[in-house]
Amino acid sequence: MIARLTAFALLAATPAAAQDAMTVVLDWFVNPDHGPIIIAQEQGYFADAGLEVEVIAPADPADPPKMAAAGRADLAISYQPQLHLQVAEGMPLIRVGTLVATPLNCLLVLKDGPIEEIADLAGLKVGFSVAGVEEALLSAMLETNGLTMDEIELVNVNWSLSPALMSGQVDAVIGAFRNFELNQMEIEGLPGRCFYPEEEGVPTYDELIYVANPETMNGDMIRRFLAATEKATQFIVNYPQESWKIFSDTSTELQDELNEQAWADTIPRFALRPEALDQGRYARFELFLSEAGLIEGVRPVSDLAVDLGAQ
Repeated sequence: MIARLTAFALLAATPAAAQDAMTVVLDWFVNPDHGPIIIAQEQGYFADAGLEVEVIAPADPADPPKMAAAGRADLAISYQPQLHLQVAEGMPLIRVGTLVATPLNCLLVLKDGPIEEIADLAGLKVGFSVAGVEEALLSAMLETNGLTMDEIELVNVNWSLSPALMSGQVDAVIGAFRNFELNQMEIEGLPGRCFYPEEEGVPTYDELIYVANPETMNGDMIRRFLAATEKATQFIVNYPQESWKIFSDTSTELQDELNEQAWADTIPRFALRPEALDQGRYARFELFLSEAGLIEGVRPVSDLAVDLGAQ
């Protein structure tokens, strides 16, 4: 009996195993797109997986993949379309998981405006924020509807997409997120309507992905991170209102009508299996960008993305 008590006392005195520290850089300030990460943090799923995760919002949305490539972050949130360009440019990055598994980008017009179909944009102005990929998406959408880029006027509106559309500065914008800008315009009393790239000649793609440096990444740590976010996603799907309360309680800036509506619209788009890789999706988008002249040649999927669970 004494021996058993002594053994128990020794076990009780043993310190808890140290948590593995990792840094995750978001693509932008915290918003409903990041729900599984924040819920995993708040519900203790990262801690259960032996992780101490530091979540960082970048000062510049162009920085996260650069930080991951340079080894200044274990993971970064990025976008599948941008990943193809960055790998083609020689940046050491690879997709290791998916956060939002459907496109969010859309071509946005006023719901009650003069644009009833994409062909109506002939001779009109289209606003954009990010050159390159957004122009390729727009070009494909126009081509599907019998137009070319020469038949519209591109206007760089920086990140002021819906305001530029609502003020009449442009007739449409490419790059608007269907879970945010649509809700924002509805709330402001000037509803919009989306034309979806995946329905207009653009191969479907993962909107938000996790990227890492393939040469320096810790595969085991990333697997545990993805398992925790998968558990968080299941919690969000099963308890949408409770998870919204947990999420929004982390910051007063999240507690408004726009974020609450965006939360509801984003839930069905979260990757239920964040580790799983759709190889065909990456191969098709690589070919799309090559044919659009944005990258030279076609890289194998293994240069772009990995399923850590299959290794």
